Amino acid sequence: MLSSPITPFIFKQNFYHIKRDDLLKPFEGNKARKFYYFLKRDFPEIKRVISFGSNQSNAMYSLSKLCKIKGWEFIYYTNHIPSFLKQNPHGNYFEALKNGIKIVESDLRGDKLREFVLGLKDKNTLIIEEGGRIKESEEGIKILADEINEYCIKHNLKVFLPSGTGTTAYFLSKHLDVEVITVPCVGDSEYLKKQWSFLGGGKIPAIVEPKRKYYFGKLYKNLYDVWLELKNAGIEFDLLYDAIGWETLLYHNLQNILYIHQGGVLGNISMVKRYKRKFGY
Repeated sequence: MLSSPITPFIFKQNFYHIKRDDLLKPFEGNKARKFYYFLKRDFPEIKRVISFGSNQSNAMYSLSKLCKIKGWEFIYYTNHIPSFLKQNPHGNYFEALKNGIKIVESDLRGDKLREFVLGLKDKNTLIIEEGGRIKESEEGIKILADEINEYCIKHNLKVFLPSGTGTTAYFLSKHLDVEVITVPCVGDSEYLKKQWSFLGGGKIPAIVEPKRKYYFGKLYKNLYDVWLELKNAGIEFDLLYDAIGWETLLYHNLQNILYIHQGGVLGNISMVKRYKRKFGY
């Protein structure tokens, strides 16, 4: 059964409640929730999993672990693998390679890549969309909602988390009796709403805009500084999503918050290396 603690956290003289899903095993964070459905069931016909996304995706790494546990082949399509990463594998990319992933570079992007991968489905192949944006993710995320619902009501809290595909935020909003707030970290608000339409539409989280427009994966010194302050305050968060999340939380002065720590800290290895090369940290 999934379960993680809620711990107090003081940051910039404000008090927050942190749901420590980063401590879950064997998959940390939201991937433990998203892939719970597959981990707890047998699929006798399935021989392989095919997915797609970025070359340092948290979902890619977690799926490589799932496939290793299940004895499935794992094929993963990505747009581009930098030569530096190929020559110096690290982070999620390196760990996924250790788990036996087969990574395929593709010239296709966006919806065209998605359509191509969806077309590879057969009776022996399980297709998992980018970031775990699939309806099967609802089961594990509902367990998360059940863990925090009464706590949030008792303490009069709203739930906050940054979003990539927005899958976790979407299903939390569906199953919680309190408000769920998210900030888009990959695209804009319209991108998030499009992702939610793939999951069925209906009730959706509240969306707040980031302090400024960020291009996903690009390096911003102010975000590194926020991440480092958080780490020095006592908890290491994800540098790619949580830095935007916390800056947004502070910018909008959101109070009475339960923050969902969705894991992803393994990806910090790659991000910190990039920041050091660019800014000399």
